[in-house]
Amino acid sequence: MADNIEEIQKSVKKYIIIGVALLFFTGVTVWLSTVELPTHGLNILVGMILATFKASLVALIFMHLNHEKSTIYKILAFTAVFAFVLFVLFYFSNIEGLIHEQFYAPLDE
Repeated sequence: MADNIEEIQKSVKKYIIIGVALLFFTGVTVWLSTVELPTHGLNILVGMILATFKASLVALIFMHLNHEKSTIYKILAFTAVFAFVLFVLFYFSNIEGLIHEQFYAPLDE
């Protein structure tokens, strides 16, 4: 805990900067919803990456996970890699014919 006024002011300034960054990236997310990227899947992928970044800021700063032991960092890194793999799989699932034709063969009648 902060013992003097300077440390408290420094912490408050950090929280204000993070809050402004979250507001900025929320604006970018809203702006992205109005922009048409080459594919709809790419729109979703970029939006999810921004959402993951914002959630990481909240978890690390506001939930004080940035001062935890190394086990927490390993779990967070695994979660980030797992989320990234899910985003990539989602993106590939929207590419016509890449996954759909391999797993969904037409039924013979």
